[in-house]
Amino acid sequence: MNTLQTKFSELKSRGEKALICFFTAGDQPLTDLPKILSLLEKAGADIVEIGIPFSDPFGEGVTIQASSQRSLDNGTTPEKIFQAISNSSTNMPLVTMGYYNPVLRIGLDTFAQRSHQVGVTGTIISDLVADEGDDWDNASSKAGLETIYLVAPTSNSQRIEEVAHRSTGFIYVVSRTGVTGAENSVPMEVDSLVNRCKSLTDKPVCVGFGISTPDHVRMVCQSADGAVVGSALVKLLHEHWGTPEGEEVISSFVRSLKQATFTQ
Repeated sequence: MNTLQTKFSELKSRGEKALICFFTAGDQPLTDLPKILSLLEKAGADIVEIGIPFSDPFGEGVTIQASSQRSLDNGTTPEKIFQAISNSSTNMPLVTMGYYNPVLRIGLDTFAQRSHQVGVTGTIISDLVADEGDDWDNASSKAGLETIYLVAPTSNSQRIEEVAHRSTGFIYVVSRTGVTGAENSVPMEVDSLVNRCKSLTDKPVCVGFGISTPDHVRMVCQSADGAVVGSALVKLLHEHWGTPEGEEVISSFVRSLKQATFTQ
């Protein structure tokens, strides 16, 4: 299994930053999930976050909320997602991203062990704050998973230090307050937050929320180790997956994002 730390080290040696792509599992048929992963990998994605739908995704904007609802309407469950992931063949690190409620319902140890069994490298639980993560950290560590916690513009120094200490995969910097969504610009202040994190740890720091263009990726990669693109890709998949031009439209978009991560 390709760990997140290994991937970031490889990218650094090549003068690249990480392109991290997010999509909601089950928005497209779960039988297509391996094909989507393969397409993203070939187009240049370095890491993929696989969204686990939840009925109350309060941290998401309209695009990802709608994708989560469509996925739930399609009968998607975490176990069905695990089964679909197990059918994929990829060298990319895969990270699941979702909310704490489904993890609790399944059981922390069971969720962590099942994730590792199917080839998941790490997990982001969006609404779990680091200083309340003891139980999940233990379950994750026992299963061999890497953990990723979030830092927001409103996080105080104590919270940032806690995230820097507890995250084992990378630190996820939220670029702005509010919810996810493709935006016209990324706040310039994100550099300051990235640098605050980097002053406390040598772990990779990546930026997400509102990143939807190559210019956004290029900007955040000046200071961060990677950029996360979610809503823009979710929208493209919804509009074009399964159409004659769909794979090329999505591949072209991902290739353009990856080009913006080159630092040499």
